[in-house]
Amino acid sequence: MAYIAGPDRSQAVLLPEVLDDYVRPDNPVRFLDAFVAQLELGALGFQRAVPAAPGRPGYDPGDLLRLYLYGYLHRIRSSRRLEQETHRNVELMWLLRRLTPDCKTIADFRRDHPEALQRWAGRSCCCAGSWSCLGASCWLSTGASSAR
Repeated sequence: MAYIAGPDRSQAVLLPEVLDDYVRPDNPVRFLDAFVAQLELGALGFQRAVPAAPGRPGYDPGDLLRLYLYGYLHRIRSSRRLEQETHRNVELMWLLRRLTPDCKTIADFRRDHPEALQRWAGRSCCCAGSWSCLGASCWLSTGASSAR
């Protein structure tokens, strides 16, 4: 009796070309994206909330905050592991729009914004009650998606 075999790796496949097709409408990363989008990052103390004109553009602090929060909620603390996940995790590809910051950029973001991240934590507790219709209060406080 033969084993179940997958198709040849070099065979062309017809996968959806849009990442949005891989992330279900009720996926918690959609809430995370909407939550970070409504924050005023400059008011919370994140540097470079308004991009500078000269030089190479940096990453949007909102994108790095999304990555940080995703790692927090999925218990991924290492900057190197977060970098690896940006290359292979479809949810993170969707959340970051296929951006792949390196581990030093992620570590520098954490190092440069300790007060802003603490302010974010206070803001998330305030918002959790107003977003409770999405199950966000449980999701933010425990780091797990709520049962529906």
